[in-house]
Amino acid sequence: MKKWAALLAVLLIAGFLTSGVAGPAGPTSIKIGILLPLTGPFAAVAETQKNGALLAIDVVNSKGGLNMPWGKVRVEGIVADDEAKLDVGVRRYRYLVEQGVKGVVGQTWAPLAYAINAVVKREPMPYFPVCVMAKEAFEKGKLADTTFAVAYSPWTVGYMAGSAAIKVLNKKRIFFLARADSWGWDIRDGVQAAAKQFGAEIVGYDEVPLGTTDFTTVLQKVRAAKPDVFISAQFGADAVALLKQVHQMGLNREMTIFNAFITNVVAKGIPPEALKDVYAMHYFYYDLQAFLGTSPVIKAARDYTEMYRSKYKTPPDAYATIAYTALSEMFRGFELAGSFEPKAMANALVAHPNFQTVKGPAYWRKDHAAVYRYAAFLVRGKGPGEQKHEWDLFQVIGSQGGEAVLPSLQSLGY
Repeated sequence: MKKWAALLAVLLIAGFLTSGVAGPAGPTSIKIGILLPLTGPFAAVAETQKNGALLAIDVVNSKGGLNMPWGKVRVEGIVADDEAKLDVGVRRYRYLVEQGVKGVVGQTWAPLAYAINAVVKREPMPYFPVCVMAKEAFEKGKLADTTFAVAYSPWTVGYMAGSAAIKVLNKKRIFFLARADSWGWDIRDGVQAAAKQFGAEIVGYDEVPLGTTDFTTVLQKVRAAKPDVFISAQFGADAVALLKQVHQMGLNREMTIFNAFITNVVAKGIPPEALKDVYAMHYFYYDLQAFLGTSPVIKAARDYTEMYRSKYKTPPDAYATIAYTALSEMFRGFELAGSFEPKAMANALVAHPNFQTVKGPAYWRKDHAAVYRYAAFLVRGKGPGEQKHEWDLFQVIGSQGGEAVLPSLQSLGY
C-alpha cells in the first residue's frame, strides 16, 4: 500500500507540474495608452495622431494579436486627453499607468513629452513620444532607457530645410523667421548649420511668439533684405496666417517661400493660390509615386495609405504616420523581447535596431532617435489649376535623410 500511495503522490505532483507548464504564461490581451491633446490648440493634429495609433493596433489585431511566446495577445488602445498642459498630462499619464497599460504613445506638445520622459526615467515604461522633441532631449543621459523617439528634433527640421533650399533649389541668400521658443531656435540653429556647411548666407533674421497673427512688420523686413529664399519656422495656425499674408503682400513673386515643416492639415487651411509654389519639408506624403517610381517603398506607402483611407476616409497625414510608426516599433520590441517588461523591450530594440517603415528603412541610434533613409520629403505646394482633388496638395520633388541630417552624437555628449 505504501508503494501505491507513493506512486500516486508522484503522479499527482507530475500532473500538477505539467498543468502549470501548459497553462498560460502571460496575458491574452494588453492595454496601450494613447495620450494626446484632443482639446486645445493642437487638437486637429492630435486627432490625426490618434488615428495613426489606432490603425497600428487594428493591424496587429487583424493578425490575431502580438506574437508572444505563450500565444497571441490582442491589444486595446486607451485614449486620454492631455490638453497640452503639464499638470494635466502628467496626471493622466499616471492614470493610464494605474489602468495597467503596458506602454504609452503620445504628445503633440514637446515640453509635456519631456516631462513624461522624466517620470519614465524614474519608473520605467515603454514610452514613444510622437512629437518633434527639442534637441536638448536627445543629449546623453536625458532620454529614459525605455523612451524611443520616432520623430527627430527641430534642429533636424531646420537642417533639412536649409540643405534642401541651398542644394536642391540653389538658393544662397536666406531670411529666416523663427518662433520665439525652443522649436524656433532649434530650427534656426539647423538652418544656420546647413548654411555654413553649404556656403549660403543668412541675410536677415527675426522671431515672433507662438500665436502671432499679424506678420506685416516682419514681412516688410523680409522684403527689404531682398533674400532669394524666405524660410519660416511657423507651424499650424501660425503658418496658415503667415503664408496667407505672404501671398497678399506678393512676396512669393519676389523670392522663394519655404515653410520649414508642414502637414496636410496645415496646408488645407491655406488657399490654393497662397499654397502655390510654397516649398516645405514633409515627414510623410501619401503620394510618392512620381518621386520614387518603382521603389519598394511605394508599395508600403500605398498599402498604408489604402488602410488609412478605408478607416478614416482621408489620406494619412504626417503626424498620423509618426504615431503609426511609433506604435509599430513598440509592438516589434515586445515581440522581439517575448515580454512586456519595459527594459526587456528596450534592450530588444537596441539589439535589433534596423526596422522597416511605411516610408522606407530606418534604424535606432544610440540616442534613441530614429535614422531614416527618407527622414522628410521636399514638397512643392500645388496651385489652383494643379489640384485634382481636395487632398492633392503637394508634389514631392526631393528628400533628405540618413544620419547626416541629425546632430552628431558627439555634439550630444556621446
